[in-house]
Amino acid sequence: MAKATVVKKHNGGTIAQNKRARHDYFIEEKFEAGMSLQGWEVKSLRAGRMSLTESYVIFKNGEAFLFGSQIQPLLSASTHVVPEATRTRKLLLSRRELEKLMGAVNQKGYSCVPLACYWKGHLVKLEIALVKGKQLHDKRATEKDRDWQRDKARMLHK
Repeated sequence: MAKATVVKKHNGGTIAQNKRARHDYFIEEKFEAGMSLQGWEVKSLRAGRMSLTESYVIFKNGEAFLFGSQIQPLLSASTHVVPEATRTRKLLLSRRELEKLMGAVNQKGYSCVPLACYWKGHLVKLEIALVKGKQLHDKRATEKDRDWQRDKARMLHK
């Protein structure tokens, strides 16, 4: 009698989101970047153990790095690897995208922050964005507009 093999697929879609970025910044332009990861990090990402809340993108020597993100190691991580949850991870972008991002950050006063991490097939992708900071009155206006859209939708459904 043959045993049934169970094919385990990782849940498609989002691994982690940075909701704080949408609240604190005006999003100007989005980019998709790959990430250079270690084996234990991929296993932790499959379990959804990532946080992007305090992270941002830095540029050094013509390369982009994700700084401040956390990937919590699984308890079943390999014994010969010492997992470092907050290590700086290299981002994989094309030369043209890197030059555009570095130019905007260095000359135009933009910041670069991650918005979401997700699966694209079997690859892990990071959505990063060029952003400008919001003032307190901008945050209030955004919140007021969101409340109005919610109330308008409620009135239409009654």
